[in-house]
Amino acid sequence: MANPRIYAGAKLRETRRRLGLTQKDFAAKLGVSLPYLNQMENNKRPVSTTVVLALAQEFGFDVTELASGDSERLVSDMREAMADPVFADDPPPLADLRLTASNAPGLARAFLKLHRAYRQTHERLASLDEALGREDARMQASPWDEVRDFFHYCDNYIDAVDRAAEHFAQGAGPGGIAAHAVQALRAEGITVQEDDTETLRRFDSEARVLTLSARVAPETRTFQLLLQMALLRQDQLLEAMLDLARFQSHEARAIAKIGLANYFAGAALMPYGAFLAAARETRHDLERLAQLFGASIEQVAHRLSTLQRPGAKGIPFFFVRVDQAGTITKRHSATRLQFARFGGACPLWNVHRAFETPGRFLRQLAETPDGVRYLSIARDVSKPGGHFGAPVRRFAIALGCEVAHAGNLVYGDGLDVGDKQNFEPIGISCRICERVKCHQRAVPPLERRLTIDADRRGVLPYEVG
Repeated sequence: MANPRIYAGAKLRETRRRLGLTQKDFAAKLGVSLPYLNQMENNKRPVSTTVVLALAQEFGFDVTELASGDSERLVSDMREAMADPVFADDPPPLADLRLTASNAPGLARAFLKLHRAYRQTHERLASLDEALGREDARMQASPWDEVRDFFHYCDNYIDAVDRAAEHFAQGAGPGGIAAHAVQALRAEGITVQEDDTETLRRFDSEARVLTLSARVAPETRTFQLLLQMALLRQDQLLEAMLDLARFQSHEARAIAKIGLANYFAGAALMPYGAFLAAARETRHDLERLAQLFGASIEQVAHRLSTLQRPGAKGIPFFFVRVDQAGTITKRHSATRLQFARFGGACPLWNVHRAFETPGRFLRQLAETPDGVRYLSIARDVSKPGGHFGAPVRRFAIALGCEVAHAGNLVYGDGLDVGDKQNFEPIGISCRICERVKCHQRAVPPLERRLTIDADRRGVLPYEVG
């Protein structure tokens, strides 16, 4: 397929303003005329090859950011919002959404915020008997959604926290990162112990004792140890990041702080430079990386999706975790593939079949309605309760990238990525999926007309026009 033209006016304007340059000075450094730059900044022309090279050579700009960033995910989020029945009469065309995401990303985010507020108000009215008389029945984003969006629009990469974790990991000696963390906590007068308990981690601030569960896997104990260390020794850094985020509620800030501490733990367990080098050397073999870094398969897959450091980016991956009901419990995409914000994932995706083959990696070549092709791997990641009779938490994860990177993954070996017949059609959400014929469609697509013939019945009770 031909490479798509890149319209990145908002990114160019942002870069110029960050450098403190006028359009005239910026155009001179890029080697283009002032009118040409003006047209690119207003998305009337695509970014030329000359400009791409000048950005890299003159400013050290990571040009992959031109084709990534918020635009695709904003379009995906707006399309899903437009699937709301309130817009059913006159939904805007996809071209208008792309234009808004490229030229007015601030307006797009404001629209999404307004739609979230509308949805939450609608949900409150649906359960009015519960909301009546409550003083806290105010209209705002749920704390969980607010934090999820924070990481989503940061590309799941928090530079300051990532670098701090990498710096801490560099001090680890022969005993490894866990021993280094224990030593760091002991320097703060904190005792670390293990106990036969279901509670993964418990910190007694008065007694200065951190207790970790002896029932869980070693990599889980190490992760929880690093998480607690981040909360105690990186508090100033975490609070500074939270101040910048400006969350709307104390609950969202508290959830985000745990999220940032989790991020630190993963980045310390798998420090950026060493992990990126090992990922390339092993060709992104999740099992080998888990052995090398003492991490779980899920931790490794999640970490691969965060390798978006400017100037040292890894392969752009998407990562998702679903439960047995198909509900997405974790999601991130550095690719053009975006996930449904609400509800489950496409049933044609291999992640749902992973529950049927525990302990095995499933490979899938998939194509989304926009014609982009991906290599996706999926596996179950059950979490035992630690004793007989304890409930087992069952999830499945999927990790994938655009098929152009398949040669850099061990999971791409033996797959014929040149034959379009090998790619299964998948979508994002039935309401915004454009596929006319799909045997697994749950609800009609919002943007298509339906034909209903009482005398004829196919796989679906209607035909999509």
